[in-house]
Amino acid sequence: MIGDLHCHTTLSDGSLGIEEVILQAKRMNLDFLAITDHDTLSSSNRAQVLGERYGVKIIPAVELSAWDKKRNTKVHILCYAPQKPDRLEGLCLKSCEIRKECAKDMIEKVMEIYPIPSDAVRLYTKGSKSIYKQHIMRALVNYGYATELYGEINNELFGYPNGKCLVTREYPDVNFVLDLIHSAKGVAVMAHPFLYDNIDLLKELIEAGKIDGIEVNHYSSNEEQKSELIKLAKANDLIITGGSDFHGLYNSTVTHISSQTTDEENLDKLCKMINANSQKANKTLIKL
Repeated sequence: MIGDLHCHTTLSDGSLGIEEVILQAKRMNLDFLAITDHDTLSSSNRAQVLGERYGVKIIPAVELSAWDKKRNTKVHILCYAPQKPDRLEGLCLKSCEIRKECAKDMIEKVMEIYPIPSDAVRLYTKGSKSIYKQHIMRALVNYGYATELYGEINNELFGYPNGKCLVTREYPDVNFVLDLIHSAKGVAVMAHPFLYDNIDLLKELIEAGKIDGIEVNHYSSNEEQKSELIKLAKANDLIITGGSDFHGLYNSTVTHISSQTTDEENLDKLCKMINANSQKANKTLIKL
């Protein structure tokens, strides 16, 4: 039993739809798949139906945007199988609004440099709950101002932290987000801790008992870093997850569905935690 517990669709910043992603998971012989679109659980019902149709077990999930106020940096938290998802709705709406406001400002800045139509970006956001930098870059490629989504132009405009057109704002505090996940009876896993340099925060959250797992298998971590994360997880009896962080056309690096996975032992731990939450909420159990 293996699963890819981190991938995206057109509901956020992926280029493939829900059905295409699930079909690819089937082709890759995955047993479990979690669609973790940013700040939206909108895929959940349709994904469950399609998962049953194609023989892939779907774990409802969302990648929540958060902020480490102590270090003034962003954090991503993967939430799996919240039994009371309505409790996350306000948080998701707030984060999507923050992202839309940033995108609106970024598009205006881009248009001062490149004369593209005001609606050029929206052509690529159909179905998405927000607008992302990748959508803006795709419009620039389409109008001939760049030849690739990631490269010199992207770095100049959106490179962190000094991109000419980059606009960022604080997302909700990470402690608030984690409390809300547990209030919703979800399982909280820190996504790609090395991508945003969240290691010190991770250790603090572990000490405070606020995190249930660590995403170890991710393209942003090398083998030495993965070993460090595994030691942390095992020493604190945390779930070790893995996922491709698939975005399709919008991938910033080469990665495909099933390129990083979660093994049977940790899928079992995750399912047991989900089922414990399910029993408290009188919901349907998930079985390996």
